[in-house]
Amino acid sequence: MLQLLLKNRSTVLWSLFLIGLLVGIRLFEDQLFYDPFLAYFKSEYTHAKLPQFNLFKLFFSLGMRFYLNTVVSLFLLYVIFKDTKIVKFSILLYMILGSVLLISFLFVLTFFGEDHKMTLFYLRRFLIQPIFILLFIPAFYYQKQVKK
Repeated sequence: MLQLLLKNRSTVLWSLFLIGLLVGIRLFEDQLFYDPFLAYFKSEYTHAKLPQFNLFKLFFSLGMRFYLNTVVSLFLLYVIFKDTKIVKFSILLYMILGSVLLISFLFVLTFFGEDHKMTLFYLRRFLIQPIFILLFIPAFYYQKQVKK
C-alpha cells in the first residue's frame, strides 16, 4: 500500500490540494458569497419567516458557488482517473444537474417559499456543497473496475 502511494505521489498531492480548495470554499463561504440563508438555516428556521434577500444576487451567488465547486471537482476527477471521457461526461452531468437544481430552487423560493422550507434547504444544499463528486468518484471507479 505504501509503495502504491509513493508511486502515485503527485496524484495524491494534487488530490489533497483540490480537496483543500473545496474545504476552503466552504470555510470562507461567508466572505465569498451572498447567501442570507446561511444564518437562517443554522438557526431555528422551522418557525421563522424566510429572510429578506435580493433574488438576482442570490441566483448569481449560488450559481458562482456551484460553478467553483464544479470546476474543482472536474479537476479532481481528471487527477484521479486521467480520463477525458469521464471529465466530458461529468461536465454534461454537472450542467444538467446544476441547471435543474438552480431553476428548481428559484421556483420553489418564489412560489412556495414559506410552505416548503425543507425543500429549499435540500435544493440549496445540493447547490452549495460538492455532493456530486462524492457520487461520481465511486461510480466511475466501479465502472473502470467492471471494464477490466
